Amino acid sequence: MWTAGRIASQRLVNQHLVKPTLARASEVVALLGAVQAQDYGAAKWGLAQRTRGATDADVEREIAAGAIVRTHVLRPTWHFVAAADIGWMLAPSAPRVHAANAYWYRWLEVDDGVARRSQTVLTKALRDGKQLTRAEVGQVLTRARIQIASPQRLACIVMRAELDGVICSGARRGKQFTYALLEELVPRSRTLERDEALYEMAKRYFSTRGPATADDFAWWSGLTKADAKRAAESTGRELEQRTIEGRPYWFPTPARLARRKTPIAHLLPNYDEYFIGFRDRSAFAERLRAAGIEARTDALSGHILAINGQIVGGWGRTFRGNKAAIRLKLLQALTAAEKRAVGAAAKRFAEFLGMPTQIQ
Repeated sequence: MWTAGRIASQRLVNQHLVKPTLARASEVVALLGAVQAQDYGAAKWGLAQRTRGATDADVEREIAAGAIVRTHVLRPTWHFVAAADIGWMLAPSAPRVHAANAYWYRWLEVDDGVARRSQTVLTKALRDGKQLTRAEVGQVLTRARIQIASPQRLACIVMRAELDGVICSGARRGKQFTYALLEELVPRSRTLERDEALYEMAKRYFSTRGPATADDFAWWSGLTKADAKRAAESTGRELEQRTIEGRPYWFPTPARLARRKTPIAHLLPNYDEYFIGFRDRSAFAERLRAAGIEARTDALSGHILAINGQIVGGWGRTFRGNKAAIRLKLLQALTAAEKRAVGAAAKRFAEFLGMPTQIQ
């Protein structure tokens, strides 16, 4: 029987959060299709949890090398995308993000003419492998007499250039992000026909996030509900479909879920694909509902603590010198075994950071 708990458990397995087999963060990104990444450090931790042991430094090296691209795609926010996939993922999603941003473009007076002029300037400035910080991008545009009246206008110009496939993330310079020319950083990005791109997007989504509905896929992809439903249905030869509580769900052949002798805990980052990739996130709160506990916003406003795929609270981290401290914000008391599982998750976080970590 497909209960909410079983749905959540299958998603946990399909996202490689139970027994990770992948070695590199770029493999995780390619598998998931795209990974929300506006909180840069937290998003890197989300990728690493789905590998056999990648560290923060390992993930950073792949981003600097261009194997993972950070850019605006799917929705009006940053995502990690595999270098080989950025071209075909932008093609169907960029027009939708442009439409969502239309009011912002009008408000900040970034019309098509401003976009063309600024993108011509940026192409010249970034040619031959040059990478610039956002402040330097603003200076280049100002010298070209493109007015940068506010940080918001600069951000809008930069986002349009990302969505139009002109620029993307470069290697970080210290703690500062840089921009590079997409065609130079990713010279061999695949291109697909629209229907083929929608099929590929749906296959990757449902293979890693299923069981999920077409509405979930529409939310994640930014596509219209009609396009999302058509794309989901096109995966019928490779994915299973089942009606659960009156709604069609798509998913890969279900993994056999062995009854766990010990619990598994995850210190999930904010915006993690395990829960942010769904419009309906009710499957993750079955344990709280069963206990009559309300999922308070203050506990869940940041990072998420999950036990066996079920949300039990939130967590935060602070850094002091070369040490990290984890503070739990529990919505439900944990058993002794669950506390040990959280300790194991904290140990993995310490390995990722490369510094001692303590739960407070």
